[in-house]
Amino acid sequence: MSESSIHFFSEEIDFNLSDEIDWIRWINHAIKQEKKELGYLNFIFCSDDFLWSMNKKYLSHDTLTDVISFPYSYQPVEGEIYISIDRVKENANALHISFLIELQRVIIHGVLHLLGYNDKTEEEVKLMRLKEEEFLRQAGNFKIER
Repeated sequence: MSESSIHFFSEEIDFNLSDEIDWIRWINHAIKQEKKELGYLNFIFCSDDFLWSMNKKYLSHDTLTDVISFPYSYQPVEGEIYISIDRVKENANALHISFLIELQRVIIHGVLHLLGYNDKTEEEVKLMRLKEEEFLRQAGNFKIER
């Protein structure tokens, strides 16, 4: 599949990525580096309320979250990733980092879930963080500055 198999949408908010093609190349590179084939990915940027209601409805979690991934296929990689822009902003402020860096982390975290990585155990969390950092370091190669 081509890089155009990654699409960005928004729900209940007005949010657009600048330089979408750079984001697409970066995400596609991460998938290829994990030796997976891209089918399609849909990223849906949304509000806290929208993602909270999805968290309750589909995962039975009555909590706010920054990202939810719905895998439809692991090979080729296909799925949807919902990201609360409200949560990303709040997390960035709390961590004293830029919105862009936190958005990169949340996007790649969602992608890693679709690549088969989990974060339920301490060991899984450790591996997930290592993978996040690996791909975040590479973001600058795709003009997504850190």
